[in-house]
Amino acid sequence: MSDRVGLLGLGSNVGERRAHLQDAVGALAERGIEVLASSSVYDTDPVGEVTDQPSFLNVCLRVSTGLDPLQLLEVAKGIEHALGRRDGVRHGPRVIDIDILALGDLQFSHERISIPHEQLLQRRFVLIPALELDFQMTLADGSILADALARLPVSEGVRWAGPPLEV
Repeated sequence: MSDRVGLLGLGSNVGERRAHLQDAVGALAERGIEVLASSSVYDTDPVGEVTDQPSFLNVCLRVSTGLDPLQLLEVAKGIEHALGRRDGVRHGPRVIDIDILALGDLQFSHERISIPHEQLLQRRFVLIPALELDFQMTLADGSILADALARLPVSEGVRWAGPPLEV
């Protein structure tokens, strides 16, 4: 597989949140995934099944990789485990979360992963940093991220929390 430019979403709401995000950037690079750019860091309200938990720091990364989707997923899960993430309640507190949001123009569906990420267009905490990296971003199916963000209610809190991570 030739290298594809992809979009990863990282989040943390346990401990030294920004440090965990930065550690994940380093771990990606150590595993041969080139981190091309980082969005700013955003403090975001929890969403999903568990909303009674600390806020998250979230960031999007533009990366380049020759890995296929399942290989990239294995690397992401390995990094999460190495940085202290343990299995727990779905959408619960976590040291680090790494989501594969998009991988070039690839459309991929497997029981373990869908690319683009199935919730990419429904989450402000992903769309805002993703659009910071590429305001014109569209998905292979023609979905325009900026249009998706404009359709979402502003009730999901997303606040700027700091400059981009070091890449």
